[in-house]
Amino acid sequence: MPDNTAPGESTSESIVEQLDKAYEYDREPVSEDKLQPARYFAGNFAGEHTAGTEFVIGALFVSWGAAAGDVILGLVLGNLLAVLSWALVCAPIAVETRLTLYWYLRRIAGPVVTILYNVLNAFLYCILAGAMITVSASALRLPFGIEPQTGWVPTDWRFVLVALFVGAVIVTIAIMGFKRLAQFASVCSPWLLVMFVAGGFATLPGLADQVPEVGSIGSFGEFWHVAKQTIWTGTTAGGEATEIGFWHVAAFAWITNLAMHLGMSDMALLRYAKKTSYGFFSAFGMYLGHYVAWIAAGIMGAAAAAYMGQPLAELDSGAVAYYSLGICGAVAVVIAGWTTSNPTLYRAGLALQAVTPGWSRWKVTLAAGGLTTAIACLPWVFTQLLNFVALYGLLLLPIGTIVVVEHWIFPKIGYRRYWASEKGLLMNWPALTAWGVPVALALVFWYTQVIHQFFLLIPTWILAAVIYVVMAGLWGAADMPAETGAEPQKPEPESASDGGEEADESAETQLVMDKMQSNASYVLFGVAVLALLGCLGSSVGFFLMSPEPYQESLSTLHTVLLILSVVYFLSGTTWAYMGEEEKEEKSAA
Repeated sequence: MPDNTAPGESTSESIVEQLDKAYEYDREPVSEDKLQPARYFAGNFAGEHTAGTEFVIGALFVSWGAAAGDVILGLVLGNLLAVLSWALVCAPIAVETRLTLYWYLRRIAGPVVTILYNVLNAFLYCILAGAMITVSASALRLPFGIEPQTGWVPTDWRFVLVALFVGAVIVTIAIMGFKRLAQFASVCSPWLLVMFVAGGFATLPGLADQVPEVGSIGSFGEFWHVAKQTIWTGTTAGGEATEIGFWHVAAFAWITNLAMHLGMSDMALLRYAKKTSYGFFSAFGMYLGHYVAWIAAGIMGAAAAAYMGQPLAELDSGAVAYYSLGICGAVAVVIAGWTTSNPTLYRAGLALQAVTPGWSRWKVTLAAGGLTTAIACLPWVFTQLLNFVALYGLLLLPIGTIVVVEHWIFPKIGYRRYWASEKGLLMNWPALTAWGVPVALALVFWYTQVIHQFFLLIPTWILAAVIYVVMAGLWGAADMPAETGAEPQKPEPESASDGGEEADESAETQLVMDKMQSNASYVLFGVAVLALLGCLGSSVGFFLMSPEPYQESLSTLHTVLLILSVVYFLSGTTWAYMGEEEKEEKSAA
């Protein structure tokens, strides 16, 4: 058994204390009075997972030649597995501890492993945020006549300038943290979802025209026939049979957010949940964003490729969205890329604070933003997005495994939880080995094509769990008293004297009542909802009528969508800002 006696104990403790300076944020569990209602999680999941990545991933399934049945059914199963991973694994641990993964991992794996994790996590976040900046740039390139950039490197220097401009704007927003812009992003979420659906309905008649025996779609059977012939055909652009089948699609849908659920990163979100069952609200993100939006993006991509006479792999998100939705499509791509890259860049900045404890947040975010913007100038970050998402989840998965094993399995087999922290270990070698060895083997299997990258999740998780249990036992976890370990103390809600808390609650209730009683607020909200329903209804009506000539009618629909979208944003943002200003004024009073 290895010798766990730390030579020079005072020196070791001094190093640990210095490393602990890196963790100035979210050390304490969330208090009961800070917990959020169910609607907060439903909205958060729906908004975050209906974003820029959906334009890319939905189209890539088409490019890869996945078959219609495999896509439609595979996404049902894969997204269900993702929801169950959030609800049954991530949410229970988050609610029990009320801690972020960063700080809970510090208790389990020690400071060195946690810093290594944070640095890698931040770098991967920068790549993901860079991909979304590139997505936004793919729409802003259109007015300048820049060709789609779908290679590994840009072929037009003007695209680099566009990407740098978009990156500069997004980094500035992330640094400044404008509250109004955050409110605007919340207004964008329902509109983005409607645009995905509208684009799918608007382009289906054009695809039906390509199938002579159908002509127009009047039943699900006819839609299914068109889908198999023109969208998810089961063959690649070269006419070869695809390698992507039902299980590939299901596995990919499961691992798309692997770092968030089984990787436990969304402990940061779900620690605010009142109940573990709030993890099931992830279904709003999976089945609105990763099902409806992916399918709609695939339809739009197939239609754009057919109209332009180019393989979909040679088109970017801006070209696809502009053909399908006109100016609204280009705006949707810009907004979707922005609303995804901005919080991702912010997360990267928080993770990097682990190694820059003396830096202010804006300096860290600026450094992360510079790296992100440089990455965004290279188109490969979104053309290789599916592979990157798989790699991203795979690299971080074992950390989530270690957390699950120590939190749930150790008490059942008589091991001591938080044994490394109680020993004062600077380096948790079992954790580092359980992280590094499975990832190294998985990468070997990936690049030698012994196992497809989408299927590496389960063997990697099992191997990481076995290694950690065995090595932790040898390093001393089995020799310590078999206790569950003290749970993080959940602080009591802050008490207010002289009925202050009740007064605050009363004031909040009064503010809500005032807002509901405001005729102007009612009108603005109603106009916004009607405009949104108008966008959806006009696209559905266009699909049902299949007017001729198709391209001219599609242009008319684009004009209608643009007018209704302008009405929606004017009324929706005014309504949101009005409500916030009233709340701030009365809170100040």
